[in-house]
Amino acid sequence: MAVFKNTYLIMRHGQSEANVADLIVSDPKTGCSQFGLSPLGESQARESALTLGGETLDMILCSDFKRARETAEIVADIFSLPDPVDEIRLRERYFGELEGQPSSAYESVWLQDRLDSSHTDNHVESAQNVCSRAVSLLNELEKKYHDKVILLVAHGDTLQILQTAFHDIDPGQHRSLPHHETGEIKRLASNGDRVPAKDI
Repeated sequence: MAVFKNTYLIMRHGQSEANVADLIVSDPKTGCSQFGLSPLGESQARESALTLGGETLDMILCSDFKRARETAEIVADIFSLPDPVDEIRLRERYFGELEGQPSSAYESVWLQDRLDSSHTDNHVESAQNVCSRAVSLLNELEKKYHDKVILLVAHGDTLQILQTAFHDIDPGQHRSLPHHETGEIKRLASNGDRVPAKDI
């Protein structure tokens, strides 16, 4: 069985202005230029980066949404790394007609995800599609690099759904996994780990 050539860490952006306003902001037309980090979000990004201690980061890839980009820039500054690389496959899940609604609207999407991971009700991006685009990025990185420690900075749903591939569960079951808090960094895979069944 194949093994990972690199080590991957995943980080959810720090608390954003959208989180504070309790708004769903998933459209790149808005999210890439507005709703950056709150002061608390900036602190979360710094504190999480510092918890990595002696970890060596080789590169950072991030969603091009403002909140993720600002988070990644804070980490890059702490580690004296080059500017993070924007990667659209790490973007927020698109929530279609729920854009601009309170975050409580997520629950109806997640309920439907559990029933059908391919659903696109209200023009929401399917969990299957989110998983496919995120996994395609890892496949690409595995072909391009060896022995690197790579940080991926993205969004709650994107990271929850990506992790389903590592737990060999359907993408629609992403809420059964531990919640990924704002600013939190988790280890997704280490160099030498076995590649999961879903062909990362």
